[in-house]
Amino acid sequence: MLRATLRGFLAHKGRLLLSALAVVLSVAFVTGSLIFSDTVSRTFDRLFASTSADVTVAPRQGLRSAVPTGVVLTVPASLAQRVAEVDGVAAAHVDVAVRNVTVVDRRNKPVGPATGAPAVVSNWQVTDHSPVRLTSGRAPRGDGEALLDADTARHAHARIGDELTVRAQPGTFRVRIVGIATFTTTHPGTARLFLDTPTAQARLLGSTDRATSISVDAAEGVSHTELKHRIGRAVGTGGYDLKTAGEQAKSAAESLGGFLGIVKYVMLGFAGIAVLVGIFLIVNTFAMLIAQRTRELGLLRALGADRRQVRRSVLLEAVLLGLAGSTLGLAAGIGMAAGLIRLMSAFWVNLRTTELVIGWVTPVAAYAVGIGITVVAAYLPARRAAAVSPMAALTDVEAADAGRPLRERAVAGALVGAAGAAALAGCADAHRTATAVSLLGVGVVLTLVATVTAGPLLVRPLIRVLGGAFPALFGSIGRMSQRNALRNPRRTGATASALMVGLALVGGMSVAGASLARSVDHQIEKTLGADFVVQDRHFRPFPPEVTDKVRRTPGVGTVVRQRFAAVAVTLPDGRRVRTTAAGYDPQLDSVAHIDYVQGSTAAALADGRIAMDAGFAGKHGVRPGSVLPVEFQGGRRARLTVGALTNQDMAEGFGIEGGMYFGIGTVEKYVPGTPDAALYVNAAPGTSADRLRSQLTKTLAAYPDAQVRDQADYKELVHDQIAVLLRLVYALLGLAIVIAVLGVVNTLALSVVERTREIGLLRAIGLTRRQLRRMIRLESVVIAVFGAVLGLALGLVWGVCTQRVLALQGIGMLMIPWTTIVTVMVGAAVVGVVAALLPALRASRMNVLAAIAHE
Repeated sequence: MLRATLRGFLAHKGRLLLSALAVVLSVAFVTGSLIFSDTVSRTFDRLFASTSADVTVAPRQGLRSAVPTGVVLTVPASLAQRVAEVDGVAAAHVDVAVRNVTVVDRRNKPVGPATGAPAVVSNWQVTDHSPVRLTSGRAPRGDGEALLDADTARHAHARIGDELTVRAQPGTFRVRIVGIATFTTTHPGTARLFLDTPTAQARLLGSTDRATSISVDAAEGVSHTELKHRIGRAVGTGGYDLKTAGEQAKSAAESLGGFLGIVKYVMLGFAGIAVLVGIFLIVNTFAMLIAQRTRELGLLRALGADRRQVRRSVLLEAVLLGLAGSTLGLAAGIGMAAGLIRLMSAFWVNLRTTELVIGWVTPVAAYAVGIGITVVAAYLPARRAAAVSPMAALTDVEAADAGRPLRERAVAGALVGAAGAAALAGCADAHRTATAVSLLGVGVVLTLVATVTAGPLLVRPLIRVLGGAFPALFGSIGRMSQRNALRNPRRTGATASALMVGLALVGGMSVAGASLARSVDHQIEKTLGADFVVQDRHFRPFPPEVTDKVRRTPGVGTVVRQRFAAVAVTLPDGRRVRTTAAGYDPQLDSVAHIDYVQGSTAAALADGRIAMDAGFAGKHGVRPGSVLPVEFQGGRRARLTVGALTNQDMAEGFGIEGGMYFGIGTVEKYVPGTPDAALYVNAAPGTSADRLRSQLTKTLAAYPDAQVRDQADYKELVHDQIAVLLRLVYALLGLAIVIAVLGVVNTLALSVVERTREIGLLRAIGLTRRQLRRMIRLESVVIAVFGAVLGLALGLVWGVCTQRVLALQGIGMLMIPWTTIVTVMVGAAVVGVVAALLPALRASRMNVLAAIAHE
């Protein structure tokens, strides 16, 4: 049996090739994501470990904001002297490092990554932990001199002697490059500019009495932990965060972990899609191979092989396929990880492909996924193979299951479908987001399983409709292609299911994306009343001089500033919510249309007042007049009275959770130094919008990151952001469709082999090669369109239910993207034509006499 199995596997290796590709893709994405994330983590762990000071004294961070606030927390520079006097301290250094800075060259082009990563300007000091070393020129001395990192200099074509303009919160200043510094470890992905320490303090923090942190070197023989405790006792820990080198490295690694997690989960999503669709492909391939080998398996049974041996034989073939696919997939995953690492250079993160980290988990995962997929997928066909009777050796080969009743599938599909429909109905009727999301997930899984199970039941009615015009258009060729698709409903349903999965997700995400875009458009139209909004290209706060220049622009009337503040609000029900609140000028009504349930803008923005979303307030027992304890970033506390409740749905621009906002005076009082995040601008009487836009564009020409947007631009911006997410999803689903195409190719190729004698007889009685190719293409098209119809119908249901979930978060408008749906249907027909090219060509090249004699 072992020899027979090996010979059988080698004899059918060509037929198994396309199934192996599904395994290879699945394994490649799993291993590639693991290798890439492990390599980046190891590289940055070394970077953080080698560049972290023995002990770092930093301002207590406390609250964090989901959007950039531009606040730079500092410590007194004199703290370095106090720390230096602590027993066990070898040296204490003043650190200055600021991110919310724009650096431009003499052509007014930003110096830094095109990805939007901020430039980091810091003070130049050489210590044992310095991540860079001076490689050309000299160190900066005094105002007007700076060092630039070598990678940024190379990308920006900057040289020693060039002038750069730096725009920081305290003001704009110019520097001349006097030296180039090179990273001794991995470049972290941001442009780095270095000033001498007094200049950095004055230019970046506005005072030589401030620092962003103090780095401490331990004396020989003093542990980092002990030194941290000594410094804590000397300076107190109430307003400071003290971290050892290990803690600092761990904290930095956790921040990096968010980025790595996104990359890993995206790639594992690709792997999951490949696994799901690949299972359909492998099941179909093994089922057809077993159907074609019915006589061979019957002969083995007649010679004495029992059911268990036959089942083991088929499963062993699956293991061999999984082993080969896993090995190739592991190699492809290594190549994929190397490609991703090279791609990171586009983000200015220079990693070395020679340092790929391949841990023991990676090959284990590769072979577990690859072999697991094939064995699971081949199990049912293996059971079917074991049921072959010894008498089958004496009969003609017949497609297994072709005529078996579908009653069991009908019952199972109906039961699972009913449960899925009930879950989706419950999701649409739910009032809590968590409940709705859970029911949506259950409903999607159950309805998908039900459609796959009951798919063969729909083959005959739908394909008779979808291929109904074939006889009229293509005559007998069209009739035969339609009947070929109807011949084995199980096979047609399984082939179409692979395509159905991908297109169902395309349909669902398209409806959700279109509904989100339309809802945001409606909210912008409803809320935004300003002629223009001035914002940073990357949504970072900008220096005060931008606001001053906008206000002095000819034709400008009202200017309303927006600032963000990280807050923690204690609610009457005892919950403490960490969120981001916004601050506005009193003229807010002139640039925004706010629907107040209670109160007014004057009450919302008054000193000591706060406004919030009425729905959020109702959930937590907040009423107008409620006094709420509020903590701001930096530790300052206040008790603010609820002055107004709004009904803004998504509350575009008015905070995040809770839709909280207050007067800009509150921000200035409790978080001084917070820069403006946006300006809402109206034209003065007598000035047209076009004229004002031209004037604002001219005023802000020196600030390339500052963008002037009207309502249409704002909509386009939101659409672009939604499109980024949808493009990622479509890329994911494109992989599913590619594998589904492989499935159609495989099915048709095996079907051609199965029908060799039939094709020979058709050719013998006059069917031309061209007619034969057309017949196979039409069969492929009707199967692909059948899968598209099922997938899009299922996707529309999922999309509508997803929109009902989003409605709980303010996405209240349903939009069906009919253009996308029609395009997908046409694309499915094209997929059918493409998938049939090779099988049709192979069929047309058969030797007629050899085909007639085929058994």
